[in-house]
Amino acid sequence: MFKELDPLLHSQLRLAIVSILMSVDSAEFTYLKEQTQSTAGNLSVQLDKLSEAGYIQIDKSFNGKKPLTTCSITKKGIKAFDDYVKTLQGYIKK
Repeated sequence: MFKELDPLLHSQLRLAIVSILMSVDSAEFTYLKEQTQSTAGNLSVQLDKLSEAGYIQIDKSFNGKKPLTTCSITKKGIKAFDDYVKTLQGYIKK
């Protein structure tokens, strides 16, 4: 019997966001937008979903007068990503 993949991480864009955040301390919104080649609107929606699940933390501040949104992965997000990868590995081995 296969373990179910986390549906929140099974989205291509959300998985890309979490994968990026696993390799950095934090990332600015514009960096995530460039790396994922997503629209600002779609990225914003997906970040909100990950934040609501507790997988990432979103910090909003200002750089001068310009808004600055920075994202980082949480312990819960790290565990969810690790579990997702282990589940995928289980599919590959069978």
